Amino acid sequence: MMKYLTAIALALLLGVGVATSGFAASMTRVEFAKGNDNAALDGKVTGNDYADYVLGAKAGQTMSVSLITQGTAYFNILPPGSDGEAIYIGSMDGSDATIKLPKDGDYTVRVYLMGNDKDSGKTVAYTLSFTIM
Repeated sequence: MMKYLTAIALALLLGVGVATSGFAASMTRVEFAKGNDNAALDGKVTGNDYADYVLGAKAGQTMSVSLITQGTAYFNILPPGSDGEAIYIGSMDGSDATIKLPKDGDYTVRVYLMGNDKDSGKTVAYTLSFTIM
């Protein structure tokens, strides 16, 4: 019986993994240098993977994010506790975001690919800049 339940659990886990859109290739906590309210980081993302950047902020602060890339990379901003729901969707709203943050906590900026770059497994380089005021 235990082997049967283990097999079912494994099948469910594999099914969940297949249903997701990608796997985080990296997760980076963004820290601002003392006295600065901004930072810029270079990165790369490939195919179905995505890269997460985590920033702590307070409700009422303004976060600005800008993405520079030569491919079809985009970013979303996910609020604290998000299960994937974004408060900013770069593929629809553009590569520059300025939003007032609704609550305290860790915000995730998720960089991902779409279109042929995603489907072909291409690696796309980018520069991502962050400001929190």
